[in-house]
Amino acid sequence: MTMSSEKKLRAKPIIKQVYANLQHTIEKKQLKPCLVIIILGNDPAAVYYMNNLRKKGAKIGIEVKIEKLDTSISQEALISKIDQFNSNSEIHGIMLQKPLPKHIDEVEIVMKIAPDKDVDGFHPLNMGKLVLNQDSLLPSTPAAVLKILDFYNIKTEGKNVVILGRSAIVGKPLANLLLRKDSPGNATVTVCHSRTQHLANITSQADILVAAIGKANFVKKEMIKQEAIIIDVGVNQIEDAETGYKYLGDVDYNDCFEKAAKITPVPGGVGSVTTSMLLSNVVKAALK
Repeated sequence: MTMSSEKKLRAKPIIKQVYANLQHTIEKKQLKPCLVIIILGNDPAAVYYMNNLRKKGAKIGIEVKIEKLDTSISQEALISKIDQFNSNSEIHGIMLQKPLPKHIDEVEIVMKIAPDKDVDGFHPLNMGKLVLNQDSLLPSTPAAVLKILDFYNIKTEGKNVVILGRSAIVGKPLANLLLRKDSPGNATVTVCHSRTQHLANITSQADILVAAIGKANFVKKEMIKQEAIIIDVGVNQIEDAETGYKYLGDVDYNDCFEKAAKITPVPGGVGSVTTSMLLSNVVKAALK
């Protein structure tokens, strides 16, 4: 293995291990895990993602059902549909695919999904358990970051971790997970956001920098310390003259590569592991 490939924190060996373990559990326990994805409308990116998830699930023995509903569906009708899935013992996971129409109250809908079927980990009960370090279904992206750190034996104890982004689905839960008296955990965590002053001064102190702000190539080499570990959560679709579009992370990968000790690529990094963590939650829910 060359130095450059050691530097790149690739998803492929991680997901190979995760999917093999899931398949083994499903076969050994004779499970029939089933995930229902609810989509309102026909957003092309969402449809592509769901079909991809269905294929990955099928390979390891997880059934992924797609429930397509019209964008005009009322809040009440959507809640009624979720209630049906909540009471169906053959369905182990319920996921609400974004984007949602403006008339749908997402907070209320998430509250209606049974916490033990909330494979996104967004229900307040699951978020509360996360903060208290109790066993729960973790949000997939923060779980993916932890998985990468763990797989590549990157120690977080006593380290300065800076998270760019304070979203409820990545930044906040990840900060709490890294503060746990656990491994990965026991880190000194700083969360930065759009109002943070002297940002580069803070990021350049990070032993581990996690970028999750949704701005393509935002992090430059001047913002990181020598031998920092860079975890790039961002996935930004950018127009490309040759292919029509391409995906870039929040980190300028080429600019930061030499200075970083280790760095996740985009694509082929956090996103791929996130999918495997979601399917892990489906199996975990099926085991209960």
